[in-house]
Amino acid sequence: MAQLEKLEGNKAKLTITVDAETFRKALNEAYKKTAGRYAVQGFRKGHAPRKVIETYYGAGVFFEDAFELCWGEPYDEAVKEHDLFVVDRPDVDILSISEEEGVVYTAEVTLKPEVTLGEYKGIAVPKADYTVSDEDVMKALEEEREHQARFADVDRPAENGDRVLLDYSGSVDGEKFDGGTAEDQTLVLGSNTFIPGFEDQLIGIKAGESRDVNVTFPTEYHAEHLAGKAAVFACTVKAVQKKELPEIDDDFIGDISEFETVDAWKADKKAKMLEEKKKSLDSMRENLAVKGACDNATVDIPDCMIDRQVDYMLQDVKYRLAGSGLDWNTYLKYLNTTETEMRKNYRAEAEARVKMQLVIDAIAKAENVQATDGDIEEEIKKYAENSGTDVETFKAQLTDADREYFADRIMVDKTVQLIADAAVETEEPEKAAE
Repeated sequence: MAQLEKLEGNKAKLTITVDAETFRKALNEAYKKTAGRYAVQGFRKGHAPRKVIETYYGAGVFFEDAFELCWGEPYDEAVKEHDLFVVDRPDVDILSISEEEGVVYTAEVTLKPEVTLGEYKGIAVPKADYTVSDEDVMKALEEEREHQARFADVDRPAENGDRVLLDYSGSVDGEKFDGGTAEDQTLVLGSNTFIPGFEDQLIGIKAGESRDVNVTFPTEYHAEHLAGKAAVFACTVKAVQKKELPEIDDDFIGDISEFETVDAWKADKKAKMLEEKKKSLDSMRENLAVKGACDNATVDIPDCMIDRQVDYMLQDVKYRLAGSGLDWNTYLKYLNTTETEMRKNYRAEAEARVKMQLVIDAIAKAENVQATDGDIEEEIKKYAENSGTDVETFKAQLTDADREYFADRIMVDKTVQLIADAAVETEEPEKAAE
């Protein structure tokens, strides 16, 4: 039986004994696996008897490897025996070791911290406004109209809102720079897509005219060699084009949708916007309610849990960059930072995420929130259908760990819903959102 000593700061120390027989078996296994490392005169490598190797290299030559082979199982049993929730690798220290008496060692572990819950029911959240106005619908219709805009050549000076077709060549101190030259570039004047001041200087130009545009790159410009530099762009405008918007009528609606009339499109759009708004407001309500519950709770989070969360967050960024074909080191250079600085910047968010997980777990325990077999079956079915997999085939492939994953997800969702349902709407949204 392992002895348990509770320490400060979510730590505990287990004192564990490996009996002599178990250790002797581990020594024999260590000898078989590692004998080839040791050269003994008169024997081929790996063929010297164990006692001979121990005579040449010392009686404890196999102790370290044998210990690595035998400490894990009794450690796992000790953790289970004392019902410990360990959140990091143990710090193992050997107190005594011999073939005759076995091994006594300690394993200092970091435990999942206890959460002191505050109020998690009755959290103030802003009163939700589940309405979509006619003006909101018309704004969406105007956006559709903008998407269908056409540009037609005009024989007049360019105005704000016009699109110009141009060639340009940029230079700094008389020297051209990479990326500063383009042909047949389209630019909507007033869109603010180019360097500040560039578009304004093309107002009044006509097709066929040339003009030098003088600008200064922003001091925070992504290309460091251009940041803060004054530049001249030699521009030639090939065409000036005016935006033409289609009329909003039944013909327009028929072209952009499956509906035949403007009124039918508006009714459908309003229903969809209302559904999206409800989802968004419900999500905001959940987030604010959970945040309030977390703010009201206290917990001493071990550094190792925060560090691991930072690892997850950084790894997620790296995966997404790799999916976009971007290199991690190039990304850091673009941001003018280092991975060490990124870790520091992510730490506060990581701590908040860990605290949220711990608080939700504690509330679930306090409220006896559980995932029933029916809940799990429904979640599995939904997941299989969303992935386009036959439900029975998908279920046949699941392990106990997979089912535990689904159970955990359900438990979290139920707990979050419990907190959100118990929240209280306030007529003062500004105060509730703080």
